[in-house]
Amino acid sequence: MDQSLIRNFCIIAHIDHGKSTLSDRLLELTGTVEKRKMKEQLLDTMDLERERGITIKLQPARMAYKAKDGVEYQLNLIDTPGHVDFNYEVSRSLAAVEGAVLLVDSTQGVQAQTIANLYLAIEQDLTIIPVLNKIDLPNSEVERRAEELMKLIGCKREEILSVSGKTGEGVPELLERLVRDVPPPRGDHSKPFRALIFDSKYDEYKGVVAYVRVLDGIVKTNDPIRFLATQSQGQALEVGYLKPEYKATGFLESGEIGYVVSGLKDITAVRVGDTVALGMPKDTANMSREALDASRLMLDVEPLQGYREVRPMVYAGIFPSEGNEYEHLRDALMKLKLSDAALQFEPEHSTALGFGFRCGFLGILHLEIVKERLEREHDMEIVATLPSVAYEVTLTNGDEKVIKSPLDFPDPSHLKEAREPWVRVDIVTPSDYLGNVMALVQDRRGVYKNTEYFDAQRAVLHYEMPLSSVIVDFHDKLKSATAGYASLNYEFAEFRPSKIIRLDILVAEEQVAAFATLIHESEAYRYGKYVVETLKESLPRQQFVIKIQAAIGSKIIASEKLSAYRKDVLAKLYGGDRTRKDKLLKKQKKGKERMMSMGKGRVEIPSDTFVKVLRRN
Repeated sequence: MDQSLIRNFCIIAHIDHGKSTLSDRLLELTGTVEKRKMKEQLLDTMDLERERGITIKLQPARMAYKAKDGVEYQLNLIDTPGHVDFNYEVSRSLAAVEGAVLLVDSTQGVQAQTIANLYLAIEQDLTIIPVLNKIDLPNSEVERRAEELMKLIGCKREEILSVSGKTGEGVPELLERLVRDVPPPRGDHSKPFRALIFDSKYDEYKGVVAYVRVLDGIVKTNDPIRFLATQSQGQALEVGYLKPEYKATGFLESGEIGYVVSGLKDITAVRVGDTVALGMPKDTANMSREALDASRLMLDVEPLQGYREVRPMVYAGIFPSEGNEYEHLRDALMKLKLSDAALQFEPEHSTALGFGFRCGFLGILHLEIVKERLEREHDMEIVATLPSVAYEVTLTNGDEKVIKSPLDFPDPSHLKEAREPWVRVDIVTPSDYLGNVMALVQDRRGVYKNTEYFDAQRAVLHYEMPLSSVIVDFHDKLKSATAGYASLNYEFAEFRPSKIIRLDILVAEEQVAAFATLIHESEAYRYGKYVVETLKESLPRQQFVIKIQAAIGSKIIASEKLSAYRKDVLAKLYGGDRTRKDKLLKKQKKGKERMMSMGKGRVEIPSDTFVKVLRRN
């Protein structure tokens, strides 16, 4: 297709600002999806996305749109997530397009993730189209939110479109604006084929399917292909685009967005951010010299820049509940990594939990989603340890290490210095709640930088905070402190020296490796007390008393006891001397003592208990 008629764009916004609903209207108005097949959040293909009401995965879709000038254009849309834990999906989408629709909810205004995603789009030098959504709601404040957008990106009022993703109002004008303002791709059709892999997935029948943006040249069905970073060879068994379901076309040209079925069953052969190019034909013996020279010329391609390496914010151990499921877990994680490029994992062994993996995530929500996907999509029963951040330590002998697991933390006698990661935090909040937010951040060891005001009613607070104070329950507490109005974004700043200690949790006088955590000295008592109280409420009672303790080394800092079940051994007595009762009670007491001595460390901890401790409700 003529590149001047192609428009590649994505929709970026804060979570719950209506990206998926607007995508539905675009697909409906362009006739891409029949009305009888339409459903809400059509591009949210995972059950988890529908249940939680959030977008987790980027999703491409191609539309054919006949503009007012009578010309038919090819519009390639990529719907993106809005949560900070999935911003790597957004950055990958932006690298595959030329334009971005910056969507802002007219009832909520500019939020933290709006600003973060805007900066990502500006870095990629994309054309920004500002759009106010949800104008059909009675509490919509179009003019006020337009002022915020004008202040944020320096545009004029007439450049801001007002739409309703629900009713379709203003969406035709948005389509015309996309055709007019988003620049067409600038690929070279005559050059050798090369394309950027911006996403991938594993299909049991088709093997690895790569979602690509073609930069130069053309690829056809059955062409030999190769992946430059891994040097893997494959064949384009099927080539086409997403509508959003697969639609085979037989070829993809420069400027287009589509998919290539590689047929490869080796999951490690395809990486997100890699360059895919044409490979050498297998049957070279029967080829003429001219054809052979032409094939070699097609091999001479320069790799594309790819993506920046993602930095995990949170680490947690994931172990199979049954030891013989280790291989199944490894395969499941490798398949998940194909569709979730931000996930990182490496093998780990725990004396208590056996063989598993130390996994890196972008946040707690990301961890929860991966855990649920493993359980649902791969039918795995897993145990996840408490999340922690990565610390840098310097030992007394001068060695430096990165500690990702509490079990690897060195003994205090060998520790010279520990450094923890700090992040730059942006909090958008109504001015009425500034005091509440400041008190909350101060309680989490935050360092105040400055405050910017959108207007008299809304402000952006800039802080620096320890990452460990942000990742677990800070977002929930922030929402509580601001009646749900505040929003949060953070990015890594640097490592700083800190007093870090390892906190162990003992149940029935046996250490539970999954509950071990690294924490700042000042927060150890409060967190230890919280964990033992949560365990006391959550653990099932046994026939013997269970001691639940939080310890730093050999020092117990918090303790609770879970009382035992008591069988009524006196029920069968119907009278007689008191000594008969005492005799039975003493016999029961001896039995309890014997049972307790045998039962130490044999308390089975239910999986929902791990989740309760994790959430810090």
